[in-house]
Amino acid sequence: MSQYVDNVSVTRGKLQPPSAAPLSGEHVEVLASGAGWRIEQILTGRLLAPVEDLLDHEEWVVVLAGAATLDIAGAIESLETGEWLRLGPGVPHRVVSTEPGTSWLAVHLGPTDGEPAH
Repeated sequence: MSQYVDNVSVTRGKLQPPSAAPLSGEHVEVLASGAGWRIEQILTGRLLAPVEDLLDHEEWVVVLAGAATLDIAGAIESLETGEWLRLGPGVPHRVVSTEPGTSWLAVHLGPTDGEPAH
């Protein structure tokens, strides 16, 4: 929801609670975006198969609630609530498993126009 306060544009929203995560798979909501950037909330349920990604831009993610195991170019990394990582362009990665109800915040930096979310 956009508002104007003293001629300054302000956008306000609310993150979905972890309980809004799907039973399986992922739900991605774009919270804000602009030229060369996009911010998403990702809610993850039980994964039936790893979620693979290879991006041509940087991605910074933080686990807001829950936990996840990722395979980043062959190295296994575990993330718990409050932990974050930054992936450079072209780094192959996949989410191997998540705790049901995992909530992430993802910031994409670079040529993000028209790219599908995870």
